[in-house]
Amino acid sequence: MPLKRVVITGLGTINPLGNCIGEFFENLDKGVSGASPIDRFDTALFKTRFACQIKDYNPANFGIDRKEARKQDKFSQFALIATAEAIKDSGIDTAKVDKSRVGVILGTGIGGVETMCDELRDYYVGDGTPRFSPFYIVKIINNIAPGLISMKYGFTGPGYATSSACASSSHALMEAFNTIRLGKADIVVTGGTEAAVTVNSVGGFNSARALSTRNDDILRASRPFDADRDGFVLGEGAGILIFEDYDHAVARGAKIYAEFCGASATSDAYHITSPHPQGEGAVRAMELAMEEAGVTPAEVDYINAHGTSTPVGDVVELAAIKRVFGEYAYKVNISSTKSMHGHLLGAAGAVEALACIHAINSGIIPPTINFEKEDPEIDYRMNLTLNNAQKREVNVAISNAFGFGGHNSCVVMKKFSI
Repeated sequence: MPLKRVVITGLGTINPLGNCIGEFFENLDKGVSGASPIDRFDTALFKTRFACQIKDYNPANFGIDRKEARKQDKFSQFALIATAEAIKDSGIDTAKVDKSRVGVILGTGIGGVETMCDELRDYYVGDGTPRFSPFYIVKIINNIAPGLISMKYGFTGPGYATSSACASSSHALMEAFNTIRLGKADIVVTGGTEAAVTVNSVGGFNSARALSTRNDDILRASRPFDADRDGFVLGEGAGILIFEDYDHAVARGAKIYAEFCGASATSDAYHITSPHPQGEGAVRAMELAMEEAGVTPAEVDYINAHGTSTPVGDVVELAAIKRVFGEYAYKVNISSTKSMHGHLLGAAGAVEALACIHAINSGIIPPTINFEKEDPEIDYRMNLTLNNAQKREVNVAISNAFGFGGHNSCVVMKKFSI
């Protein structure tokens, strides 16, 4: 059976740089930092007291009434909000589409962590009576976000969640891609969501020494590829893409943002949090994704790096890019948009895929902001798009996402052509 072509026909997001796609793209181009002091709990005794939060969030402002909001963790709300925008953007008529041919596949790293934290706190600081919400379990499970979307719109095609830490939503994109090209669905709502700016997440990542503690300079705390980087800045939000069979999209006259043409998944089998020191898994992920997409290193114009602003991870990833791209490592643009929106954990891959699609359609490479000092372990002959956006025609973009546990992913998108 010939494989189907997969195109992207709708985009939606809510994240620290914007409550919609337009605002997100505008702030990417401007190089805006989404960091701010954490305002949801008392951080006085925490090593890190800031994050990239969604500003002035109120579910009612996005059409989620109070009764429904009580039944949903924030990570599900983010997914519903971004999906509504993506479906509207795609022009899909949900009343007329064959709902049995529409799937929902989303990634999340830790699901309803805020609900879990709140419910357990209430139990342990109370009198020991187990007064748990009847919605507790269905608020925290990872698959509830795609479940709620399928129920809202009546989509009965393939639906599930992927969970592989920071690679979760890239793996969801890969699954959606394969679902459509194998003919198992015409449309898949895909992407990722995360809402982990919580007491237990910040405390846990602090204990793991993963977060930046630059509390006196929070706007410049996320600084991938800079010598003084000291950890990532936690982010939150969702990124949703509408994947569609090319023939189906053409038949309904859909606008097409880009073609999704390759993806891969590898494992380091090395360490619970650190990447393989030679970047073996990252190298194979990029090579396999490009092989599947039918593109060579010379054809890639932009790499959205995983680039978390951690001392070890940034060095390993750039070394892996040099191994894969050879002389072309000095000709491709590379940037880490986590310098702006922070690290969205399980939603990172999807939000960064949106950044790649924007680069393809606008010809603007988003910058790696906050660079000040060179690291002797990094080769700055590579174009890391430091501090300012750059203009360039982008025909092919790839995005890397690597997760705790040694899970690696890479996705490839092309400018659409008939």
